[in-house]
Amino acid sequence: MAKILVTTAIPYVNAPPHLGHALELIEADAFARYQRQNNNDVFFLTGTDENSLKTVKIAEKENMAPKQLADRNAEIFKNLRQKLNIDFDGFIRTTEPRHIKGAQKLWNLCKKDIYKKRYRGLYCIGCESFYLESNLSNGLCPDHKTKPEVVEEENYFFKLSNYQEQLYELISEDAIKIIPEKRKNEMLGFIKQGLEDFSISRSQERAKNWGVPVPSDNTQIMYVWFDALSNYITGLDFAENGELYKKYWENGDRIVHIIGKDILRFHAIYWPAMLLSAGLRLPTEIFAHGFVTTGGEKMSKTLGNIVDPLEIAKNYGIDSLRFYLLKEVPAYDDGEFTIEEFVNRYNGDLANGLGNLVSRVLALVKKSGKETIKENKDFKKKITEVSQRIKNNMDIFKFNEALNNLWELIDFANQYIDSTAPWNKKGKELNKILSNLLFAILNIAKLIKPFLPGTSDKLFNKLNLSPDSKKWDKIKISNDTSPSPLFKRI
Repeated sequence: MAKILVTTAIPYVNAPPHLGHALELIEADAFARYQRQNNNDVFFLTGTDENSLKTVKIAEKENMAPKQLADRNAEIFKNLRQKLNIDFDGFIRTTEPRHIKGAQKLWNLCKKDIYKKRYRGLYCIGCESFYLESNLSNGLCPDHKTKPEVVEEENYFFKLSNYQEQLYELISEDAIKIIPEKRKNEMLGFIKQGLEDFSISRSQERAKNWGVPVPSDNTQIMYVWFDALSNYITGLDFAENGELYKKYWENGDRIVHIIGKDILRFHAIYWPAMLLSAGLRLPTEIFAHGFVTTGGEKMSKTLGNIVDPLEIAKNYGIDSLRFYLLKEVPAYDDGEFTIEEFVNRYNGDLANGLGNLVSRVLALVKKSGKETIKENKDFKKKITEVSQRIKNNMDIFKFNEALNNLWELIDFANQYIDSTAPWNKKGKELNKILSNLLFAILNIAKLIKPFLPGTSDKLFNKLNLSPDSKKWDKIKISNDTSPSPLFKRI
């Protein structure tokens, strides 16, 4: 049994969640559920990033205190547990005392690489990051399409340049494994250009007294990224060297960060350098996913192209949303979202594919009174092949390919129905066909659990079986079989 820590990036609380946030949470949830299903000990951590300047700006616009805005929106993100069926184990807010204390502890451990100097640069509030002129697109932030402001002040800096060679070696040799390979190469290319020390604090005045105070200097607030990145350990009670920290960070087998490609530099370069400076363990894997786009653009409040995942889940069902994001958004690239394509995939794969299979089989079973399931050689071979391919793809975070693999089994079962025409059969011949199909549906219910947990539960309920049951040679089909399809066409 492996001990695995799975984390997401923590979103800013300046606005409610959008479809991009849902993608990351659902990917992390599917990965964590899959690992648990395979008997691993998993701790899944997420949370909210509350100490940014953008939190202050939005709070001012809404005539409220930053803490009030943070409290309101953090609760919305926390409620995604129910709204999107996200089975996280820990939730960390960066305004919590345990986080503040832990971030300050990390700062003190990095002290040998921290110095103070005056600095002038171009700052994008949307990214909470400084940019060089050469990084801009026609003078604008490439992500937010806004003009960075010129900032000049005295701040603390971190000696990132001290770790250039060490980081290059760690990434190139996969000691920190970055997936996909093209993102790894981007980071290696970035390091080759030469790493510059970066600012890790802001003046109290510019931060509007909002954020984690720098230890021993009440004129400075920690730069939001230095404070936020530490959530991966503060959420495990790093401040007190807690049991979760010792179990999953110090002594865990895998530390997996699931984040967006736009913040990979912070996670693959800044964060490991901070950990090296502090003498702490490094993450083992970083999966950088693409964006959910609308009109070819990344979703952001600045661009005004937000799609509300809670509305989609409310109108079409949680598992329908989970399915679309996991299967139709390429794991390593961007994926466009439109309601039209969402409905097409829902009707084609869920209603016609999986839903039709279950409805046809259980209606026949209910009519015939068939109650036993027996392993079938051909189906068992297919299930074994599909299970292995799912494992191979989940190991490298290819959620879309894993679901394609699973749908091979669903298609195989539907083709079996069409070729055997059980509605024309009777007696032992019919019983054998139905037994084979029930065996397939039982295994589909197991394999689909990490991706569509609600659908998996419905399937087990229809079979009147527990997912953990070891005895399924004799079942009693639920009375709910025919009138309640898994997915109704829309």
